[in-house]
Amino acid sequence: MKVTLAQLNYIIGDFEGNAVKIIETIEKAKNAGADLVVFSELSVTGYYPHDLLEKKEFIRKAEERVKQIAASCNNIAAIVGAPRINENEEGKTLYNAAFFLTDGKIRSVHNKTLLPTYDIFDEYRHFEPNQEFNVVEYKGEKIAVTICEDLWDEQPTANEFGKNKLYRVSPMEELAKLRPDFVVNISASPFSYNQESWRKDVLVSKAKRFNTPIFYVNQIGAQTELIFDGGSVFINEQGEIVKELKYFEEDFLIVDTQELGEPEVQPKADHIEKIHDALVLGLRDYFRKMGFKQATLGLSGGIDSAVTAVLAVEALGPENVRVLLMPSKYSSGHSVDDARQLAENLGIQYDIIKIQNAVDEFEKELAPLFEGTNPDVTEENIQARARGVFVMAVSNKFGHILLNTTNKSECAVGYGTLYGDMNGGLAVLGDVYKTDVFQMARFMNAHGEIIPENTITKPPSAELRPDQKDTDSLPDYSVLDEILFSFIELNQSPQEIIAKGFDEKEVNRVIRMVNINEYKRFQAAPILRVSSKAFGFGRKMPLVARY
Repeated sequence: MKVTLAQLNYIIGDFEGNAVKIIETIEKAKNAGADLVVFSELSVTGYYPHDLLEKKEFIRKAEERVKQIAASCNNIAAIVGAPRINENEEGKTLYNAAFFLTDGKIRSVHNKTLLPTYDIFDEYRHFEPNQEFNVVEYKGEKIAVTICEDLWDEQPTANEFGKNKLYRVSPMEELAKLRPDFVVNISASPFSYNQESWRKDVLVSKAKRFNTPIFYVNQIGAQTELIFDGGSVFINEQGEIVKELKYFEEDFLIVDTQELGEPEVQPKADHIEKIHDALVLGLRDYFRKMGFKQATLGLSGGIDSAVTAVLAVEALGPENVRVLLMPSKYSSGHSVDDARQLAENLGIQYDIIKIQNAVDEFEKELAPLFEGTNPDVTEENIQARARGVFVMAVSNKFGHILLNTTNKSECAVGYGTLYGDMNGGLAVLGDVYKTDVFQMARFMNAHGEIIPENTITKPPSAELRPDQKDTDSLPDYSVLDEILFSFIELNQSPQEIIAKGFDEKEVNRVIRMVNINEYKRFQAAPILRVSSKAFGFGRKMPLVARY
């Protein structure tokens, strides 16, 4: 059988656009002699629609588009993902379904069993888990159609089913009893830099364990915070990866199960390159799908704003990026020179606005209120908020999206000013630790200096007071990031982190900073997710708690 893996980029709720893209791909596959074309999970609606699934009009449009796509399936079959109404009286009103389409109609429907409710996922909020298993016969082959986690879970998983019932099932074990010739898995698996190899390992182990070939189709593209990296694969029954589609790009590949030829596997990239490519895609799609073209940001001469500017140029083009240089009396001359040099290296428009007059006016008006007090972080934050006013003014006046440049290390410990440097419509580096930001700058300069060397090598500073350094308030980033990674990604306790050899006072101080600054992150811009545990949807903490 000739099976097409269709790895596409969808827009949530764009029923017409998604359907046109799917139908055009079906036609392309048919013209190339394919028998079956496979699309990703919830491809008709885009993944994940969240509470749009509660709108009857949304579900009605999805049903109409599935029928429209089915009508185009003559002399070829297709598998698409869409919500399906649950006709039973018990349980949730919808299933997360895969529709097998051929001969101009819906041949069969296969519902998702294992509904993820961890990290960024909350599918059980909307969907009822499946309890019926079947295969579809097409052109002499028995095909098991699965959806994402139904293939991934290695052990039987407990799911609530209906009302007050516990349903334990391993979908692949149930489907294996039906002796399928191959398995199709339609997926919406978001990117994290350490997931690619794990995902492959799971797929390979399943193919070996059940001695069954697997066609795995993921989507690409970004839906606000979530970035989908593609990497769709065909794995034979021996667990060998025979075909692999591109990462971070739309791709189309026909696999002839009778004539596989030489393996086609994508070269492995290191984690910094993958993070870089994910952020470029995330930026580009956020603007494209929101209908915006241009971005602005404050360029300080520091490494975070420099890396953000380079990413913005790669995603949007230099003609669509405008930056402001906003020195105060504490800004060093080399910071301004470094920022100017970067802007010229990138070929982007830059303007210099000296903020000191505005800061002086704020302090003058506040002087009667602050009489008898000493200058402190309040005056430092006035500078950050003055900068925030200027970049937001440019954003409003010219219709640009303001990019936030705060990295994950700073975001974690609250090293940022609300309504100042935390302003922005999208946080580009909010899931990238400072140590990785330095590595990314080196990656960007691998083929010639784009970011000035001084920006990379000088000690990080907010430049809000004389001779200020980040290390005045924080541990060295090499230490801070290891503590943060252990606490946030690995979910380790203070005692477990201290046992690794870190100073007890330092660990407790860092964790306290993380906990007390949840209110800042609650108000922060959406963060492009590139790790297994990003701030935002995937890490929900109470604002008021004693822990």
